[in-house]
Amino acid sequence: MRRDVIHTLLVANRGEIACRIFRTCRDLGITTVAVYSDADADALHVREADLAVRLPGAAPADTYLRGDLVVAAALAAGADAVHPGYGFLSENAAFAAAVQDAGLVWVGPPVKAIELMASKTRAKELMAEAGVPLLAPVDPATAGPDDLPLLLKAASGGGGRGMRIVRELDSLGGELLAAAAEAASAFGDGEVFAEPYVERGRHVEVQVMADAYDTVWALGTRDCSLQRRHQKVIEEAPAPGLDDALRTRLHDAAVAAARAVGYRGAGTVEFLVSAGGRPYFLEMNTRLQVEHPVTEAVFGVDLVALQLRVAEGEPLPAPEPPSPAGHAVEARLYAEDPARDWQPQTGALLTLEVPDAPGLRLDTGYTGGDTIGVHYDPMLAKVIAHAPTRTAAIRLLAGALERARIHGPVTNRALLVRSLRHPDFVAGRLDTGFYDRHLPALTAPGDGDPATAALAAALAEAMAAPAHASAPAHAPAPAHAPTPSRFGAWRNVPSQPQVKRYRSEPDGTEHEIAYRTPRTGIPEPYEAGSGTRAVSVTPTRVTLELDGVTRHFDLAYDRDRDRVHVDTAGASYTLTALPRFTDPTAQTAPGSLLAPMPGTVVRLAEGLAPGAVVEAGQPLIWLEAMKMEHRILAPASGTLTALHAAPGHQVEVGALLAVVQERADGAPVPEETA
Repeated sequence: MRRDVIHTLLVANRGEIACRIFRTCRDLGITTVAVYSDADADALHVREADLAVRLPGAAPADTYLRGDLVVAAALAAGADAVHPGYGFLSENAAFAAAVQDAGLVWVGPPVKAIELMASKTRAKELMAEAGVPLLAPVDPATAGPDDLPLLLKAASGGGGRGMRIVRELDSLGGELLAAAAEAASAFGDGEVFAEPYVERGRHVEVQVMADAYDTVWALGTRDCSLQRRHQKVIEEAPAPGLDDALRTRLHDAAVAAARAVGYRGAGTVEFLVSAGGRPYFLEMNTRLQVEHPVTEAVFGVDLVALQLRVAEGEPLPAPEPPSPAGHAVEARLYAEDPARDWQPQTGALLTLEVPDAPGLRLDTGYTGGDTIGVHYDPMLAKVIAHAPTRTAAIRLLAGALERARIHGPVTNRALLVRSLRHPDFVAGRLDTGFYDRHLPALTAPGDGDPATAALAAALAEAMAAPAHASAPAHAPAPAHAPTPSRFGAWRNVPSQPQVKRYRSEPDGTEHEIAYRTPRTGIPEPYEAGSGTRAVSVTPTRVTLELDGVTRHFDLAYDRDRDRVHVDTAGASYTLTALPRFTDPTAQTAPGSLLAPMPGTVVRLAEGLAPGAVVEAGQPLIWLEAMKMEHRILAPASGTLTALHAAPGHQVEVGALLAVVQERADGAPVPEETA
């Protein structure tokens, strides 16, 4: 067989996965090449690569999805191989063929294998012939009540795009149209199929690695059942609670699937396991998975290094995979707000620091100081913990996330910690409906004390204020110290009580803090006998004694947004300094629909126009941002009196999209009075 030694590798991707592949390349002495869009000009993966080639534009369709530009970039940089990462063009057979036609090594499976598995409908037919267990498809045109619930899925692509659960026949037609539209937008293919939806099923997958010498490894199982919008949030290996017979059946089915398509390289065969323990083939991902680090940890392998080895024409190092050891759990850290329909967040990421300890691993595409934009997936990082037991791995991961310092946009960090410590997760009672059942409790206000965090912030800013007031106008502020807030405390006599107001983010709770500065010069709480005493105060660290217990608070500041980030043991808070009086310009008319994030208007409800009567909760406007689609709902039943959105419009966060007017009795406003 032909053998190709890879000297220079271009990664046709961005962010975390590009950085992760570069890490292995550095270990192997391979020169790395990044590609980047205009939006990613200063991204971490560009900074870490040896060489980088610009792809003009910002939208994925103009950059990372342009296979011709990526191939041209590889040739321009002198690369002799291309690794696709995951997402974008990683499962695009035409791109894989174009790479090889250009004389480059493709670090992925054969083009034919990608083609056979690219369509989920065709893949299921092939798997049936190979004896892999399947769910019987359902024809939507003849579906009846006994077929419910149904799961609609896009035939191409993945990541939850084009998926819908249908529980009522009356909604089937509309959901089919919506799923097809989303699939066409995401993958350029609007084909959708239906199959039975398995309630409380588990998402279990098997990592495979194959070479060109008829060796296929089944590298254990992973459980990926904790998902939001059909996208994985927490994954672990091995999948807990499976008996030996089921594990063997899953391994055998995965190997059979790989052999059926002549597979080479890294791939994942995904299964749905029913509550009764029956496995059903879902799909085969012909690429590296986001969750591959948990398998690497348990088996002690580098899957990227093995991909490169196989691509160079070498056999796998042994007929059988290494023996597994211990348990690994991975959490995906997203810039999103789980309490607000998982809305993605954007803006400056001031700090991203995760503790470094034995058994912990951080895979990220961001560092503190980077900006999270609107064009790509909102995943910031993956945090992975490996330990001898599942209990120890979960505890290690939860503790690391809890102690992490993450300042800037809202993240799902608190949700991850609560999920890892939830009794059902700890006990291994896992299924894909976990967040459907538990999300309200997991996103409820916590047991922490944002009021005390606000007190620490007020004392720290008061300590910083005199230094700033006496400094020359041109003098720089101390590192990480606050500048005087434009809504800062006002004072007449320093020893008299001063007041600052803060709003907790993202819940919006307001806190009014009273403090005084005695002759010692150290600010202290104003309320005597409250059980709270300031032990020490600096602009970046406050130590308080709370009912006899000493606690430390570390502070970091976002000067541009009048925000202060407060970290203490087991909790973190983001506080916005408020003016003394409410700014009347911040008010909006009742019934205003504001854009919850920057994005693109992709469609409007049918017939939506000023004068239209709408019902409370009715989807009116669809926004697309960061690879996800978001519905803007009518806030009340009434009449649409203004519409400022149209398909294709780019909108900023807070932009007025529409206004719905409601009568006092809740009935719709007649059109002639609207």
